[in-house]
Amino acid sequence: MLDTATAPRPPASGPAAGETILEVNNIEVIYNHVILVLKGVSLSVPKGGITALLGGNGAGKTTTLKAISNLLESERGEVTKGSITYRGENVTDLDPARLVKRGVIQVMEGRHCFEHLTIEENLLTGAYTRTDGAAAVKRDLEMVYEYFPRLRERRKSQAGYTSGGEQQMCAMGRALMSRPETILLDEPSMGLAPQLVEQIFEIVKAVNEGEGVTFLLAEQNTNVALRYAHYGYILESGRVVMDGEAGALRENPDVKEFYLGMSDEGRKSFRDVRSYRRRKRWLA
Repeated sequence: MLDTATAPRPPASGPAAGETILEVNNIEVIYNHVILVLKGVSLSVPKGGITALLGGNGAGKTTTLKAISNLLESERGEVTKGSITYRGENVTDLDPARLVKRGVIQVMEGRHCFEHLTIEENLLTGAYTRTDGAAAVKRDLEMVYEYFPRLRERRKSQAGYTSGGEQQMCAMGRALMSRPETILLDEPSMGLAPQLVEQIFEIVKAVNEGEGVTFLLAEQNTNVALRYAHYGYILESGRVVMDGEAGALRENPDVKEFYLGMSDEGRKSFRDVRSYRRRKRWLA
């Protein structure tokens, strides 16, 4: 059980056993000066790992990612307590553009491609801030096409006329074109067929292993996320209620019952379990 008033426990093995690249320490987020959304959230993201931020709709996952990437101001939100550090430096008040230049890129929920541009033009916008020359950008474009062969096939197609899965790939490829160190990936499975979800997560795994990119991903599909992540945090009503290595979370009876639909008695519907029962057990 995680005490949200203290720093989170580091995982004992895997990539998380090394350097912590991102640290969120006991933050609170308020919207419109009155609505408390995050209530003392703490988490650690290890360099080179895949960390999953899990929970139902409205749990606070997207708000946590936007707090890290400093995109709350446009929605009249602000971090009122706690701190966020990246590579040991406090970035709580850092301009989002400067954070991007330090290698932190957020792939927004809902993909947000430039619909009037082609797939390839979308990808090239991700390299806009780079200064390492056209040859390096061209090499990385080929790298993106290797990870996303479907984008190569559709590179001349207008993004607005491509499928949801292709747009998700485009958004991820555009982020890779900026040569990120860390990607904040928000709900990559949203609106996609199960087969496409598996394909997207396989690509996340390949990019993580092949390019060394660190991922913090927010995801409602707990079952898939815990099969690909190294470590996970579960949010409920703006609080971290449980954390642990992905394998341990998959076997945790509470997680199996409340999020994977399984219990000792067999498969159960999430709707059969009242929210207060979950909170009472986890926050006790």
